[in-house]
Amino acid sequence: MSAAGAAEGAGRVATGGLDPAERARLEEVARRIRVEVIRTVNHAKGGHIGGPLSMAEIMAVLYFRALRIRPDEPDWPDRDRIVLSKGHSSIGLYSAMALRGYFPVEELLTFDAVGSRLQGHPDMTRLPSLDMSTGSLGMGISAAVGIALGARLTGREIRTYAVLGDGECQEGEVWEAAMVGARYGLDRLTAIVDHNKLQQYGWQGGSPEERLPPEAPGELVAKWTAFGWRVLEVDGHDVGAVAAALDEAGRFDGRPVAVIAHTVKGRGVSFMENRFYWHTRILTPEEYDAAMAELGEPIAPVAPTAGGGGS
Repeated sequence: MSAAGAAEGAGRVATGGLDPAERARLEEVARRIRVEVIRTVNHAKGGHIGGPLSMAEIMAVLYFRALRIRPDEPDWPDRDRIVLSKGHSSIGLYSAMALRGYFPVEELLTFDAVGSRLQGHPDMTRLPSLDMSTGSLGMGISAAVGIALGARLTGREIRTYAVLGDGECQEGEVWEAAMVGARYGLDRLTAIVDHNKLQQYGWQGGSPEERLPPEAPGELVAKWTAFGWRVLEVDGHDVGAVAAALDEAGRFDGRPVAVIAHTVKGRGVSFMENRFYWHTRILTPEEYDAAMAELGEPIAPVAPTAGGGGS
């Protein structure tokens, strides 16, 4: 995109040096994340869909490559920290965590149920492997700044990641956190913005079915740069590019890093892509079957019971 060089210090990150096997592995993880998102929301009859689908590659690269973690020891003191600031996309986070081994994949079907550890918004008091409870937009990046500063003060050489939505970046609290992060030179802090350019309650476009993007082209690059962050732009659906950006963010230079990941809301399911009403919506049985088929998980037809079927 032409916006890549619009602000001083911004750079476009191309596909990295992943070998074919590693690329295929991460792409398969992203596919599995999308499958579990659709399966779980369909079972719960509620939940967000568009945002979790747009961040699948981001979560795949984080949990299966970038993060220094021990799923069997979730409170390991020297683990990297991750905060899902766009907390309404929790099912995307839970799906990645389940596939990584933090808890059984089958537990995803308890999502948003009374008493479940997997609430509609992440709750660290219920699921111990979470580093922060989130939901109120802007709060997560603020917590990540505090976590990164706390790690420095206690001498822990860990990395802290925060995943934000682009609509979330309309919150003033995001920019208060950005100011503080740069002021303290928190170069072990990386913010990843899922820039899918579509929000549920945004500015209306030319018709009731249209929404204007939450930011103008290049606006996020310019803003994060102006606040003193080192900014990288990537194709958020290219696992190689996402991996390369997170590797580059590890070249600490005294500035926190913002990765602007260009994505498509509803990615992976054609009739959901770039449609704001799939931000959160219940699937019909026909839509569920179609979505799973597109994701490579066709639903097996139910065989008739013995003696049934009629004429």
